[in-house]
Amino acid sequence: MKLVRWLSCVCLAILCSPALAELQLLTEDTPPMSFMRDGEVSGFSVEVVRALLARTGDSGKIELMPWTRAFYLAQQQADIALFSTVRTPEREGKFLWVGPIVVGTTSFYSLRSRNLVIDDLQQAAASGPLALPKQWYTFETLSARGFDNLYGVSTPKQMMTMLKHGRVKLIATEDLTLAGELATVDLKPQDVTAHVPFMRSAYYIAFSPQTSVVRVARWQRALRQMHEDGSLAAILQRWLPHAPMPPVEP
Repeated sequence: MKLVRWLSCVCLAILCSPALAELQLLTEDTPPMSFMRDGEVSGFSVEVVRALLARTGDSGKIELMPWTRAFYLAQQQADIALFSTVRTPEREGKFLWVGPIVVGTTSFYSLRSRNLVIDDLQQAAASGPLALPKQWYTFETLSARGFDNLYGVSTPKQMMTMLKHGRVKLIATEDLTLAGELATVDLKPQDVTAHVPFMRSAYYIAFSPQTSVVRVARWQRALRQMHEDGSLAAILQRWLPHAPMPPVEP
């Protein structure tokens, strides 16, 4: 009788336990990582996230929104993930991290027609106003390095517009998204010159700190499985064929 009663209690607890909340998966318009195509969010990181949803069994809604708003929301409540997010020391304690899913290189860029020579960080810091989106990792990183010439803007398109029209000499961004950012103002990679690669930009899925660590660990395990079975490499090859495979983290 006691065993029957105990089993009944266990079954009742399982039936009454709350289901895992649906994830809110927030991203921005940064081709080829994430963008809107034919009314649907698409891109390299979107495909990775969809594969991880399928492997973990979680349900989630992917939504495209301005980075500043997404970055704010992802720190406010549980079960929100921001992707793709460059992991930096300044952001480390703000999120729970799954990744990396891809790795790029961040450099300064100028218009090729200016014929600028920038050989080190000191020259970049002395080059005049440097346009950067205010919530980007580049703004945080260079500010922490003592750059006092940063000109904060709202969007990468605004940054590129300022570069195109000569309002700034330099911007800072990374190789994986450069072509898409330039395209928003009708420029191409051959229109700019790269200067001083100054950091490795490792992209992660950043979960809000209130999210269950069990859920986050399950996503990291699923990402490891994608490494092992080659599915991450296949997605990377389709979208970013020149990018190296990211390292595998525990």
